[in-house]
Amino acid sequence: MRGAQSMKQCWLDIRSAGDSAAALCQEALHHGFDAIVAADPADLAPLPPTVTRVLLPSGADLPADFGVADLVVVDPAVHGTPQRLAERHPERRFGAYVEVTDSESLELACASVRRDEYTVLRFRDPTNIPLEIVLAAAADASGLIITAMDRVADAPVHLGVLEHGPGGLMLAPAAPGEAARLRDVVTKKPEALKLVTLTVTGTTHAGMGERACVDTCTYLEKDEGILVGSRAKGMVLCVSETHPLPYMPTRPFRVNAGAIMSYTLADPTHTRYLSELSAGDSVLAVGADGRTRHAIVGRVKIETRPLLSIDAVSDEGEPVNVIVQDDWHVRILGPGAAVLNSTALQPGDRILGYLPQRERHVGYPIDEFCHEQ
Repeated sequence: MRGAQSMKQCWLDIRSAGDSAAALCQEALHHGFDAIVAADPADLAPLPPTVTRVLLPSGADLPADFGVADLVVVDPAVHGTPQRLAERHPERRFGAYVEVTDSESLELACASVRRDEYTVLRFRDPTNIPLEIVLAAAADASGLIITAMDRVADAPVHLGVLEHGPGGLMLAPAAPGEAARLRDVVTKKPEALKLVTLTVTGTTHAGMGERACVDTCTYLEKDEGILVGSRAKGMVLCVSETHPLPYMPTRPFRVNAGAIMSYTLADPTHTRYLSELSAGDSVLAVGADGRTRHAIVGRVKIETRPLLSIDAVSDEGEPVNVIVQDDWHVRILGPGAAVLNSTALQPGDRILGYLPQRERHVGYPIDEFCHEQ
C-alpha cells in the first residue's frame, strides 16, 4: 500500500529546557518516548533504563565520564567518527550529529547515514530537499536517522518526505503538552472502516441539480473513492475516475461524488457536505477493503447536471440514498471492488457502503433524535 510507514521513534531534547526539564521528562516517559537527549550526563542520571538515555554534548570536548548514557551522539567533524570513539570506549554506543547548512555538511550527513548506526540531523533552511537527498543516500543502509525539529506542526512534513521520512523525530518542546502531541502524530494510524454490502432497491431520474466533483492532490487507487450519502447514517462508496471509458481520458485524482448537499467523511468520525469542501481541505479516501487515508482537496467542481437518485438497503434494513450525476461514467464499487456504472444499476444489485451509527450536528457525531428522509 502506498504511503505505509513503519513505527517512528520519538526523542525528547531537554538540552535547553532549564527548570522545565524534569517535568518534560516525566511527560515523555508517560507517553512512551523512545529516547531523552541531554548535554550533561547528570541530566540523564535520574532517568530509568526503560528509555534510551542519549548524551549529545556541546562544545569541542567530550566529558571524561559519560555517566548512564546508553548512546553518545557526537559531531564527527569535531569529536571524530563514532567508529573511532567506539574503539576507545567499546562499552558505549556512538552516533553522529550533523547540522546541515551547506553542500559540504550535506555530504557529511550522507556519509554518516550510510555508515553510522545512529545519525541525528538538523536542517537549517526551510526546504525539504536536503532531507530528500539524505534519505535517498540511506536507501540501502540500516542505521537509524533522527531529524530535529522545533515545532510539532513540522512532524507530518518530516514524516512525509519521500513518502516514508526519517526513522524518528527529535523535539525540543517549548511547553508542556507538546510531547504528547508529537506522540499522537507519530503513532496515529489510518483507521479502517467496516464497509457493508447494500442491496439496490431502485433508481430514479431526479432532474437537474448541482453535483460536485472532488479533485484530490493525490493519485487514487483503482479500488478507492470517497463515501457519499444523502443521509448521515448511510453512505455509498463512489469510485475514483481511474477506470477507462470511451470519449474521455481518466482522471485518477477525481471522484465524481454526488449532489452538493451530500455528506462525505473528512475523517472516520467527522462528516462534511460536498458543497463545503474547498482547496486545501482534507477528505477521507476509502478502499474497497475499508482501508482509509487522508487526501488533500485540490479543488471542487460544482456544475449543473442531470441527477440520478439511487436507493439501497442494508441487510439489517437501514435505508441508504445517494444522488449522483446521471451519466454512466459515474461509478460505484461493489463487493470485491467490482466497478459498477451507476446508470446500469438494477434492483437486487449489490454495492459497497458504510453505516455510521450516530447522528450529526455540524459534522460531529451526537446522540439526539434526528430523522432524515
